[in-house]
Amino acid sequence: MACSLSSVPPASSLLAGREHGRTIPLADIGSQSICCSFLLGAPSQSARLGVFSGVSMRRREFIGLISGAVAWPIKARAQQSRPMRRVGFLRVGPPPPAFIDGFRQGMRERGLIEGQHFVIEYGLAKSAAQIPDVATELVTRRLDVLVASGTPSVLPARDAAGRTPVVFVATIDPVAAGLVTSLARHDQNITGMTSISGDVIAKRLQMIKELVPTLNRVALLVRESSPDTAQYVRESQTAARYLGVELQIEIERNPTDLEGIFVAARSANALVVADDAEFTAQRDEIAELALRNRLPSVSGLRQLAEAGGLMAYGASFGDLYRRVASHVSKILQGAKASDLPIEQPVKFEFVLNMRTAKLLGLSIPPSLLALADEVIE
Repeated sequence: MACSLSSVPPASSLLAGREHGRTIPLADIGSQSICCSFLLGAPSQSARLGVFSGVSMRRREFIGLISGAVAWPIKARAQQSRPMRRVGFLRVGPPPPAFIDGFRQGMRERGLIEGQHFVIEYGLAKSAAQIPDVATELVTRRLDVLVASGTPSVLPARDAAGRTPVVFVATIDPVAAGLVTSLARHDQNITGMTSISGDVIAKRLQMIKELVPTLNRVALLVRESSPDTAQYVRESQTAARYLGVELQIEIERNPTDLEGIFVAARSANALVVADDAEFTAQRDEIAELALRNRLPSVSGLRQLAEAGGLMAYGASFGDLYRRVASHVSKILQGAKASDLPIEQPVKFEFVLNMRTAKLLGLSIPPSLLALADEVIE
């Protein structure tokens, strides 16, 4: 809208509050007045204050005001149109609430809110055997980063991801599995958190020995196709020899094998369940079978103790998922997965299920009770 000197009302009429079509004098340049006509809304507070106080703007101030007014909505539109980042989440079965809640918490701590800054694209398989196909489909959703949740997901995620960075949380030795040559420095498009810590398996056997003093044979449940089964068996054998107990290895080749495995494990005094996402998905069935067959069970996952297992000792997976969000957020900001070290657990938890102990007719030694982070009554 054009304006002229004749359209500018005198200051006295403005002060009197008379309406003159929203036309406000902004500055004097030479002998002419420049005015601006605001088409939408009332004049800004700064403009009103400038007129009412009789202060005029210089050319540079006027240009700066107009430039800022134009640039602000452009910047706002650019922020609003920023694409939502897509985070893939590959796993056997639904993730336990503590896992996904820990991840969301870690993202929030870094200013990233689900639904505002990123969305989670889930790829959930019914069994470990289905993971490769699920991974292949998941990466077609134009992911910015792929989270491999649990040991069965790691290698299929790496193989299917292509150029998509992979971040994992799993009970796996990344070096032994051939993922990387070093935890601290590597050149692969994969990074993450491993729950493996040197003496965890030995401590689990020691705890079950303390709980069952007459223990002479312990069954170990592992999954045949898991990449860390060989290492798990080796470490368990070493710990069993040290404690003077026999190790009975029970191998799950198919999820339908569980009932037969527990029948075979009756000859043992206790059961150790290896850390594996497939066993996490089957935790209710495993806890029920252990009770039915009168087997005290220990695992590395608190969720199995919550489902009815006797006890759990291992890394806090809720904390691992909270920490892995740091890697994910850095990748979303442009970091390379190869520049981010693979990290190990710093927080461990010991959970005892007293209800299960009573059903099995076991008394928990005070020494174990004193160590427990949580006791399920």
